Amino acid sequence: MSHSQYNEQDELQKYLEEKAKQAQEKEQAAEPLSAYETCVLKESAKIHELIAEAKKGGKKYLEDE
Repeated sequence: MSHSQYNEQDELQKYLEEKAKQAQEKEQAAEPLSAYETCVLKESAKIHELIAEAKKGGKKYLEDE
């Protein structure tokens, strides 16, 4: 993939994450979350963070070659 494709992918991912965050905030305002739902959302956020870090590491590896 070219550098511009990675940028587009990053921008799309950031946009989708922001939309998901906004939807989550709306839902939380409507009704309180159970402890299970709260845990699932926290773990999901951690997974998204790890994926983003891995993608950044992959880009750096590709750029170094």
